[in-house]
Amino acid sequence: MAMAYEEARKLRLQENHKRFQDLGISQISKTLTHITKKTPQRNHKPIDKALLATAEPRRSSRVRTVISSYRDDVVVDTGRTSNLRRSRHSSTWATYISRPLHECKFASYEEKVGAFKAAEKFQRSLKSPHPYFVKSMVRSHVYSCFWLGLPSRFCADNFPEETMEIELEDEEGEVYEAVYIGRRAGLSGGWKRFALDHKLDDGDALLFELVEPKKFKIYVFKGMRTLILLAPEREAEQRRQVKKKKKKKIRMLKNQVMRNTAQEPLRDHPQGY
Repeated sequence: MAMAYEEARKLRLQENHKRFQDLGISQISKTLTHITKKTPQRNHKPIDKALLATAEPRRSSRVRTVISSYRDDVVVDTGRTSNLRRSRHSSTWATYISRPLHECKFASYEEKVGAFKAAEKFQRSLKSPHPYFVKSMVRSHVYSCFWLGLPSRFCADNFPEETMEIELEDEEGEVYEAVYIGRRAGLSGGWKRFALDHKLDDGDALLFELVEPKKFKIYVFKGMRTLILLAPEREAEQRRQVKKKKKKKIRMLKNQVMRNTAQEPLRDHPQGY
């Protein structure tokens, strides 16, 4: 039985081989075998690690042009200035401020919000028909840089896209000249003097009212001062929150008592009750 199976298998292999020869498949297989020879492996030279440590990576094969570098002239301080988290009163920032360091303040979130709300409330009390906006001051507005960006929508509705001179009038009636840059929608020249003369601080809120086509009336609301003025309102809000919490606690307690009572088994009450 086994011999018959082997003979049948050999006969089938011979038939398949003859069929491959007739179709030319065996010749194609031999041709592909000669083509796909293994390519000889290249001998890689070991790379000097010391050379990699000193050389800078380059992608270009062009000869490097030697240029003067200012990096070698810089003295690197490995002390406190090397820390990523630098102090707000660092010497680098203090170099560019235009006021004494002890006059510069860093407003809290509550101070900024208080001043902003006070400016909006004052504007509503004015009932003025003139266009206006409220701007919260940051350090780059009042201590250094002195570039004041204005709301883009306000500028598009009221100013042309060109550089022009405008006037800034304070609450006392004193007028300052400033330069409005239309393509950047902000104030540059003249704003620095206004900010320094009025000792504007971080967190102050300014109400800008366009009383004339090229004239702003500006009202200043200091962060610390408005925080004191808004203290009674905060106390009233706190009292409302306390009352609200008490009501919620009482309501939860009543619901708990009612649920417990519903779960208790019913008992027969004495006569007369």
